[in-house]
Amino acid sequence: MTTTLSGTANDRPKPARSPWKALIGGSIGNLVEWYDWFVYSSFAIYFASAFFPKGNSTAQLLNTMGIFAVGFFMRPVGGWLLGRLGDRKGRKAALTATVTLMSVSALLIAIAPTYGQVGYFGAAVLLVARLLQGLSVGGEYAASATYLTEASAPGKRGFSSSFQYVSMTAGQLCGLGLQIILQRTMSEDTLQSWGWRIPFIVGALGAAVVFYLRRNLLETEVYEEEQNEGTATATAAERGTLRGLFAHRREFALVIALTMGGTVAYYTYTTYLTKYLSNTAGMSKNDATLVSFCALTIFMLLQPLAGALSDRIGRRPLLITFGIGSMLGTVPIMTALQDVDGFVPALLLMLSGLVIITGYTSINAVVKAELFPTHVRALGVALPYAIANAMFGGTAEYVALWFKKAGAESGYYWYVSACAAVSLIVYFTMRETRDAALSRAEKEAAEPSGDKRLARA
Repeated sequence: MTTTLSGTANDRPKPARSPWKALIGGSIGNLVEWYDWFVYSSFAIYFASAFFPKGNSTAQLLNTMGIFAVGFFMRPVGGWLLGRLGDRKGRKAALTATVTLMSVSALLIAIAPTYGQVGYFGAAVLLVARLLQGLSVGGEYAASATYLTEASAPGKRGFSSSFQYVSMTAGQLCGLGLQIILQRTMSEDTLQSWGWRIPFIVGALGAAVVFYLRRNLLETEVYEEEQNEGTATATAAERGTLRGLFAHRREFALVIALTMGGTVAYYTYTTYLTKYLSNTAGMSKNDATLVSFCALTIFMLLQPLAGALSDRIGRRPLLITFGIGSMLGTVPIMTALQDVDGFVPALLLMLSGLVIITGYTSINAVVKAELFPTHVRALGVALPYAIANAMFGGTAEYVALWFKKAGAESGYYWYVSACAAVSLIVYFTMRETRDAALSRAEKEAAEPSGDKRLARA
């Protein structure tokens, strides 16, 4: 009898799983995603005139930002499509799809023809790019949240998932840093002529690098276990479907409610506050930008510490701390910022707000992933989160400016506090998710030894 040296595919040893490779590959797409999101908003003042007729610069900017807003409405669609893909075809497939959309959208903006060259066709290209970017953002959060949660050891999920917001903040800082460099090395005329294309070329190249990294990722063992078990039952048929998700409608509503306060606070203290320091507090744009850069850097470094803390004491204590802090602290912090005088006081006040929301940002991804079973986990994280983000996060800046225009800017502070209060009720009543067992092996490890013997018998 002869034997073959090659063996079957199933006999071959699988490549070793590297926790750090999984962590970097799962989270780095957020860096590119938020870099692209930031540079579109911040460089719009330079490229708005390229896509619309000359004349009223405010009208040009409004049209450009109108296209920017479309991306928010595409996020729930992206959450549904890519969440479904992640549950049916695998976490790796969803991660690869999101980064492909990222690269294409950035490249389209980088090469889009101007109004002077092709009329409104250039604006149409810009619109298509934003639609693709909205789809990508809608799916990226859930794809990375699900992958990071499933690829991590049970006692390190909070720490690993916190790198989602590390990478998101790093993306903003990269965009901000490139903007500062270009503003100091190029004239405004050069930036408006062609310099604004540079950030999008960088974004497209960055997405290509992430694509390579993700192509070499291993699928999570949790997802593979469910695939191999093959449950040729309702679970398999409902994998990644709205019908399957509807069976977990309580968790669906829970994700929307717990996201509500967090996303409003996040956009307030990260995106809106730079404009607030300039427009309301009267700081120069350069000082306001520097305050934000320093505060966001410290905020980024806090995420893994808070995530690791949640692995020791649980998720709910951090969420409750955020809810109470945001509900009671937003009004005094924002009121104090109105009359802030100097770099250091502004930095300390902004940091106090960012420290509060760290209780949410560091662990919100893992909490959502731990709420759902494997066959609808990606969709369960993606769709309700995208809906909540479009409703509350995407509108935060608009609501803030509406209150300011109405002469009642402090009304926005109370709005943020009220959103946090709603989420706080959820944090008090929801179950602790830290010890949720995601796989059969984790369930067996959690059982008493006697129960394990009975189960095997």
